Amino acid sequence: MEEKTKRAVRKAVLLAFFIIVIGLLIYSRVTARPTKETFKDKLSEFGLWESPLLYVAIPALYIADYFSHAWICLLFAFSVAGLIYEFVPKETITRYMGRGKAAGYGLALCMAPFLTVCSCTMVPLFGGILYAGAGVGPAITFLLMAPAANILTILMTGEMISWAVAGARIIASAAVAVIAGLIVSATPWGKAVEKEFQVADSAAGSSAKVEVVKPPLDERLWAALKFAGYLAKQILPFFIIGLIVVGYLSAFIPEEIVESYLTGPTGILIASVLGGPLYTPTLVEIALGQELWNKGMSKGALLSWLMGQPYDFANAMAVSRIAKWKVVATYFIVAWAGSVTFGFLYGMLSGSL
Repeated sequence: MEEKTKRAVRKAVLLAFFIIVIGLLIYSRVTARPTKETFKDKLSEFGLWESPLLYVAIPALYIADYFSHAWICLLFAFSVAGLIYEFVPKETITRYMGRGKAAGYGLALCMAPFLTVCSCTMVPLFGGILYAGAGVGPAITFLLMAPAANILTILMTGEMISWAVAGARIIASAAVAVIAGLIVSATPWGKAVEKEFQVADSAAGSSAKVEVVKPPLDERLWAALKFAGYLAKQILPFFIIGLIVVGYLSAFIPEEIVESYLTGPTGILIASVLGGPLYTPTLVEIALGQELWNKGMSKGALLSWLMGQPYDFANAMAVSRIAKWKVVATYFIVAWAGSVTFGFLYGMLSGSL
């Protein structure tokens, strides 16, 4: 009875925690909390522009300023990511991706935003999807959709930049992910990789199936919270380093430079290169994109920048250990071309090319 009581109490506490987190986000939206105070105004307010402490004060003030308005959204995003990771049946979904071509692409497209939020989980799941016999096309679709439009990045893009940009990011990322998957699956090297993994899946399928027993709800909620903490430990240190860099850029980069180089067709091309191959840690691309947008970056260049996450060199190196380099090069080129194309389209449609 004592153990039962402990479980009930733990379940109630954990449920209360997740409900409070959701409530905090709703409250912050209903009460229309200001999204951000002017960073440069704070430097002026404290008389730091002429102070020898300026270079120390910039990152400290910027990080404090950022977290003062973003902590609720970050807490919500990490908590939701933990719940999704624990309660969405990943093994079943990856198996269903192999049941049919259309179903495979559809599941990869719909579930990628909920199954992973950073490259540390994206690449292993990509391998798992291939081994499950889903086919190289749906696997590539998942690989591109997961970092570009996962639950964490979309929530943060919507809250910190705008929901219009977040919506454009979802639509553009989905289109590019499917196109890349279809193109890769039609190439000889894509078919070779698919055949290789389908043979491995057939061998694995001959083994006996093991029935999985789900743990009690309190244990699953605790596991979700632990995974949220794990993600925070993986992402936040790099995020904070990124915020330090963004703080200095915010303080010292003139708006004229941003308006000159990150607008128009040239600006979209530059953003597509800087946002992808050079690699920005998870969430840093949003903070930096927000700051550049505030300084005059066009919406077209901003979308192209945000779409660069799937084709960075770091992830390409990891993926090449699972698929062949020709597969990596193909989706890399298609993803880059897609970010440029949709950057142009969104820039023209939004009147901010």
